Amino acid sequence: MSRRIRPARRRLPALILASLVALPSVAQTPSFYNLVEGTPLDFSDLEYEEETDAVKAFKRSGRNPYNEDQTAIRNGESLFATACSGCHGHHGEGKLGPGLTDDYWTYPANNTDSGLFSSIYDGLTGQMGPQKNRLTQDEMLQVMAWVRSRYTGDPANAGWKSSAPRNASFSTRSLPPTQRSPA
Repeated sequence: MSRRIRPARRRLPALILASLVALPSVAQTPSFYNLVEGTPLDFSDLEYEEETDAVKAFKRSGRNPYNEDQTAIRNGESLFATACSGCHGHHGEGKLGPGLTDDYWTYPANNTDSGLFSSIYDGLTGQMGPQKNRLTQDEMLQVMAWVRSRYTGDPANAGWKSSAPRNASFSTRSLPPTQRSPA
């Protein structure tokens, strides 16, 4: 009887190792959460908005396809001036709202594109209200591209840069303790 169990026990470590090796090749869909409540974002109430190819690509990858697009960055600057500069300053330096051009993020998930999108889309605490139904998702991505283009911090700390891990879409560190999954 013990001889039958031993071969199975020998195979178990090999199976675990094989599954760990295969994990990095599996693409993960990014998660989009309200950074205050920890609840998933609800995109179902955008009945009048058609998702652009850029938005669809962003939702698949968690990477803003406009981050290096100069036309989108110029459009984002104009959108930022009308929708965001009253609180964040004309250059993203901060006024009533925090600055957006340095290494410090009030919500650490904003160091990723999916985190920053979640903040803009669904809002945060204080005066940062949700921008869904005020800006389209595509406009939000353009605003984000302009904000990212203004970054003055260490490039090594820029989680949205293409050299950063692709799987950095959302960190449970920014979830309230009651919403974190058990360790």
